[in-house]
Amino acid sequence: MNWLRYTPEQLAWIEANCTLPRSQLHADFCAQFDRSDISRANLTALCKRNRWLTGRTGQFVKGQASPNAGMKGVRVAGCEKGWFKKGAPSHTKRAIGYQSIDSDGYIKICIDEANPWTGSATRMVHMHRWLWEKTNGPVPEGHRLKCLDGNKQNTNPANWEPVPMALAPRLNGLYGLGYDRAEPEIKPTILAIAKLEHAVRTAKSNG
Repeated sequence: MNWLRYTPEQLAWIEANCTLPRSQLHADFCAQFDRSDISRANLTALCKRNRWLTGRTGQFVKGQASPNAGMKGVRVAGCEKGWFKKGAPSHTKRAIGYQSIDSDGYIKICIDEANPWTGSATRMVHMHRWLWEKTNGPVPEGHRLKCLDGNKQNTNPANWEPVPMALAPRLNGLYGLGYDRAEPEIKPTILAIAKLEHAVRTAKSNG
């Protein structure tokens, strides 16, 4: 291995200028002493071994002003095109009546009602439940709305019926009666059987 050697004059110069940024220190050293064999990494390692540090930690000190204080955004040419304009609506804002279909196949609609979680003036709700409650009042506690014809996008309140939460798995669970897959004329019978079985289990559990 060929060891890199420095003259006493070179070492003294490096120590005297060690507070310079390493890229500048390397460029100035090579120009001063015509040492093209010395890389920036070599010079950085030499300084570390000898504890010739720049004095910079990369941390802000108490009372130090940020270099971008008072600047708006990132100062890159053209970046202002992507800034939000005062008064511009969010790209996620939805108009009242806007509809979408969620991952479970239910229709959601934007209504003129404050969102209790975000404070927004509007919020997205499941359309079938919203229409059913406008007609019938709140869904009873411990119940969920069951789609009677199997078409989740049929939001007519007459197509939905509140059923106990515990009854739902009996209709379509792993060992259920296959309600959603059944023919339309069979669905009422399956629902009636599931309700009867649920009533019997409830009566037994209540003693």
